[in-house]
Amino acid sequence: MSLAHTSALSPATRLAARALLDDVFDGLDDTDWDHALGGVHALLHDGDELIGHAAVIPRRLLHGGRALRCGYVEGVGVRADRRGQGHGATLMTALEHVVRQAYELGALSASDTATGFYAARDWHLWRGPSSALTPAGIRPTPDEDGSLYVLPVSASLDPDAPLTCDWRDGDVW
Repeated sequence: MSLAHTSALSPATRLAARALLDDVFDGLDDTDWDHALGGVHALLHDGDELIGHAAVIPRRLLHGGRALRCGYVEGVGVRADRRGQGHGATLMTALEHVVRQAYELGALSASDTATGFYAARDWHLWRGPSSALTPAGIRPTPDEDGSLYVLPVSASLDPDAPLTCDWRDGDVW
């Protein structure tokens, strides 16, 4: 297992990570891949082969009248034939350490199949309404409600209150 900033990844490693996530997510689009760049990557290899990837990127979340420094988790995936062996937990342990050392909170949007995994790791379901700070102002993101998880670090959080993410192209959460 290794950690590296996007800037330290070789072109071959970036291609391998993209290919892995394309397989895991059945075709990742360019915008989704772009969301996983610009932060710290956890890379799990078996020999020379990449079998797992996850990233934490810096974002701002608005909550309780404050802009919070957030470590947002993206691109968590383990090769299909290597799942169920604790590799996802290894990746997340490394990223959670980064979040706890550098951010006020962690956040992620979980797929339906991953909610139990994150809840078991002490990530908390955000129960309040979600929204995004878009170029046209704050807009609700009701499709994300019930799938957002946070890892409290130092920020005072009310999980029943509104949570707003910063703007980005594609899926804002």
